[in-house]
Amino acid sequence: MKNIRLILSGFIPSKKAGFSAFVAVAAVIAVSCSKGGQEGRQKKFGAAPVRVAKGELRDVPNTIEVVGNVEAYLTLSVTSQVNGQIDKIHFKEGDFVHVGNPLVTIDPRPFKAALAQAEANSNRDAAQMKNAQREEARYKELVKKGYVSQSQYDQAAATADALAASVAADKAAEDTARLNLDYCYIRSPIDGKTGPVMIYAGNYVKANDKTIVTVLQVRPIYAEFSVPQLYLPTIRKYMAEGKLEVDAFPPAGLPPVKGSVSFIDNAVDPTTGTLKLKATFENAESALWPGQFVKVSLLLTTDKGVVVVPTQAVMNTQKGSSVYVVKPDGTAELRPVKISRSVGPDSIVENGLGAGETVVTDGQLQAMPGGKVRIIEDQPGKKEPGK
Repeated sequence: MKNIRLILSGFIPSKKAGFSAFVAVAAVIAVSCSKGGQEGRQKKFGAAPVRVAKGELRDVPNTIEVVGNVEAYLTLSVTSQVNGQIDKIHFKEGDFVHVGNPLVTIDPRPFKAALAQAEANSNRDAAQMKNAQREEARYKELVKKGYVSQSQYDQAAATADALAASVAADKAAEDTARLNLDYCYIRSPIDGKTGPVMIYAGNYVKANDKTIVTVLQVRPIYAEFSVPQLYLPTIRKYMAEGKLEVDAFPPAGLPPVKGSVSFIDNAVDPTTGTLKLKATFENAESALWPGQFVKVSLLLTTDKGVVVVPTQAVMNTQKGSSVYVVKPDGTAELRPVKISRSVGPDSIVENGLGAGETVVTDGQLQAMPGGKVRIIEDQPGKKEPGK
């Protein structure tokens, strides 16, 4: 500052020197003061205490994280296909049932009687048809010899044809009676979880009327979620290259369940500007449950071999994003960097920093470009003063 004062005392701006010379001298003064201030601070307080981390080279997944809703893969509403009284419920509420397992039995006795009646009618008409066909064959020979008239033969042939038609009708009635009897025994067409029973044994039910129980298929299972429409081109791009992997995170800290995108809606919702997707999960451990809200992480791609630093190391300056880099001589360098994106607590550095370089994560306000820093090592159970 003494030299600066001497310069100022001997400096009288002439008309030729003008204002530019004065500005130049002022700049020199500013730099000298700044430098002197830094040196003075360094002498007074010593090296700035900082915490640091190293830039790491990693493979970082590029994901979209949203909240999704779990849905059953299939929903089966069990109803009766015949009128009758419920004879028996074969499961307990909440049981897991498999394909073919009996669920409900409708009283089969009326349907057994109807089947027996249909079989009897079919047998009777079949016997009459055979007799009529023999009569027709005899009349056919007799009309050739002139023993009976043509009209008599025609009558015998018509009787045989009518009884043949009756046998066909009896066969259809018999099949219907057998089908109705089979409908008395309701079996599960899917593997799934049963819900509460809505109609109990002893109650009368009508065909296709009220639901007796609902069965949900939960292995596999769906998760439905929506993403902002701006991701649509990226999703379509990576979907065309192969399946998109999805992680669903159940509550209670359970490990994520892995699946893949199986459905992309054919239109963006104009009211929300979002696109609906569905992912399918095997759900072998039944970690996902219909109706749950879960965090869904959609993996688009993985950035290979990128430099990652803690986000708290990145500062916003007039030149954009910058970090303090601790050089080998223990001084701090304020370096501009380009950040591509943040992932959780970390940021990906596109350029400006190499793997293995040390950056300041805490204490940036005390550090200065070119100034000395002192690295603080965190010790378990020990806190820094004022922390």
